[in-house]
Amino acid sequence: MKKLIIVESPTKAKTISKFLGRGFAVLSSFGHIRDLPKNELGVDTEKDFRPRYIIPTKSRKVANELKKAAKGADAVYFASDEDREGEAIAWHLSEILGTDKSKPTRISFHEITAEAVTSSLENPRGIDMNLVDAQQARRILDRLVGYELSPFLWRKVARGLSAGRVQSVIVRLIVEREREIEAFKPREYWSVEARLRKEPEGSPTFEAKLLRRDGKSLDKFALGDAEAARQIVDDLTQADWKIASIERKKVKRSPLPPFITSTLQQEANNRLGFSAKQTMTIAQQLYEGMELGDRGSTGLITYMRTDSVSLADKFIKEARALISGRYGQGAIPSAPRRYKTKSRTAQEAHEAIRPTDVSLDPESVAPHLNDRQRKLYELIWRRAVASQMVDAELATSSVDIDASHEEGVAVYTFRANGSTIARKGFLEVYETETKEAILPELAEGEAVLAEEITPKQHFTEPPPRYTEASLVKTLEENGIGRPSTYAPTISTVLDRGYVEKEAKKLKPTELGLLVTDLLIQHFPDIVDFKFTARMEEDLDMVASGDKKWVPLIREFYVPFKEHLTKKDKEISKKDLTERQTDEICESCGKPMVEKIGRYGRFLACTGFPKCRFTKPLEQDGQDKRPAATVSSEKCPECGEPMMLKQGKYGSFMGCSQYPKCRAIKPILKKVGVKCPSCGEGDIIEKRTRKSKVFYACSRYPDCTFALWSRPVGENCPECGGLMVVGKGNTVKCSGESCDYEREVKK
Repeated sequence: MKKLIIVESPTKAKTISKFLGRGFAVLSSFGHIRDLPKNELGVDTEKDFRPRYIIPTKSRKVANELKKAAKGADAVYFASDEDREGEAIAWHLSEILGTDKSKPTRISFHEITAEAVTSSLENPRGIDMNLVDAQQARRILDRLVGYELSPFLWRKVARGLSAGRVQSVIVRLIVEREREIEAFKPREYWSVEARLRKEPEGSPTFEAKLLRRDGKSLDKFALGDAEAARQIVDDLTQADWKIASIERKKVKRSPLPPFITSTLQQEANNRLGFSAKQTMTIAQQLYEGMELGDRGSTGLITYMRTDSVSLADKFIKEARALISGRYGQGAIPSAPRRYKTKSRTAQEAHEAIRPTDVSLDPESVAPHLNDRQRKLYELIWRRAVASQMVDAELATSSVDIDASHEEGVAVYTFRANGSTIARKGFLEVYETETKEAILPELAEGEAVLAEEITPKQHFTEPPPRYTEASLVKTLEENGIGRPSTYAPTISTVLDRGYVEKEAKKLKPTELGLLVTDLLIQHFPDIVDFKFTARMEEDLDMVASGDKKWVPLIREFYVPFKEHLTKKDKEISKKDLTERQTDEICESCGKPMVEKIGRYGRFLACTGFPKCRFTKPLEQDGQDKRPAATVSSEKCPECGEPMMLKQGKYGSFMGCSQYPKCRAIKPILKKVGVKCPSCGEGDIIEKRTRKSKVFYACSRYPDCTFALWSRPVGENCPECGGLMVVGKGNTVKCSGESCDYEREVKK
């Protein structure tokens, strides 16, 4: 008979099995094995919000296998991840398997190492029902909002719309930022800059900016137009320049703390261009275990869902030894660095994200990882190691230069700043944006010459659109959601078409604007930042045992349901979605009305359903379609000329006799590459229903070959696969098992 350990993933099971003897069997539940039903609310709102859990069809085979294994085991342990979600998985498994609740069956560990797994088996505990209740409360809250509010939107606006407790707040943030940008009015201002040098011809030059006039500081908008700046330049034409003062000092920069979930998502987005979802997926792989040759499956990082910045004493000791060996004793501070969590809502795991074994440096594991895994592991390894190094020191100098040409005329003071790295410290391992600006040797009272004085025009800029990194930072600062939920929630608003990416920035779609405006007007609490943050604090109190989940749900749901019922009676679909216009239907001559649908605003004939003529609109109500162009091509059905038209998914050819003849023909955008799968079709550019570009064979459905990246017409020199456009100036192999990539010179 064996002891049974159940984890969530096969990879994790494989890694753990390596540390245990023959007396253990490690099986995977493949994630959540029990959940609320998909096609119904699944929550009894009349009986203390009792959830009705089911085992989905896809999980039944696994559930039966686990039941069978549990019956023949001496003991059963649940080793799911050590957060609320993992605790809930352990509880669901115990319910399905019917294990003895009085026995300690829960084991958890922050890293998948022999020491951590063995220690947890020696100290099993009971399932923490406070954590389970907190996860259940979140799940039920989200189910109540999603399954009650979304059908309201279907009835009053259009089918396919959805709302969520956290997702709607995220969309609101993005919508409000977009409207700030639209409402922004740039303001002009000018600066004056000088390029200076010492007396000898050919001496190195340095830059200085105008700071003061007659001892008074000039604010940003002091020079509001070209004339004001030009007047100063004219005043300085014959000026004498001399060094007024020099201030030199040493500035220390301390290393950043090791990563937590939110900072890892931000930095991976900023440095590597990874989305939050990609970051968490790759981190999960590194945590659960990678095949490292003779070492076998090895967990490379500690648990990646954590709010804590503390580090284990063992890791600190090993990191200090490694740093000392590589960079010298002077690279480590006299005492280990300890970091304190700043977030008032910090909870979950007890340690930061770090490598499980500091000796497994990025270079040694690189041959066993793909490109993305390698980059993320290196980022985590360097941040954790650097956190235990000495400060970097910058030698900075601030030089003020006075310019005047006779007494009684204004004295203009310019400032030049310089900095050099006096001691790299932690920058040896974890580089940050540190630009050096070297000034020549200067002395107070020394004369300098102006080689060029330049007025420069500037305009204030609107706030930037959110990136995933800046959005995550804002969510964390406002206590909206949990760091572990950011990745899936951001992914959801993108998938549902409320938000799109434009040059890696998040921009609301027409649909996102529509739903946000509707919710703000009629359900302000759902999209209120403070309300959502307070709910997170309440869920934290449930997790700590300071609050019960049923009263919390009731406190939210009763007024929410009453308000929803009231709005359902008060609001008609026409009030929300229709607006009279002066347009006349081009097909039947009846009046047209402006409507709102799944894909935004459009004009529709009032003769519907007999007449189905529609016409898309811009946000300002103007027809966004270019004038239809008659082509020489004949309609395949009636023989009349075809016309180039514009639809929801782009350009297409349509019969000029529409609506009598409804023949249409797509316009194929060939990329000049033959399909490598069938050899007959051409690769063409296509779009998904959500307007995401992809590339596929023109012979679909006979040939189903497709790619997300644009092919370049070359074959991979290593595997023969089709090469496609990569990030930056690179092309890469499209083969799933091939990592070949090369830079392309511009």
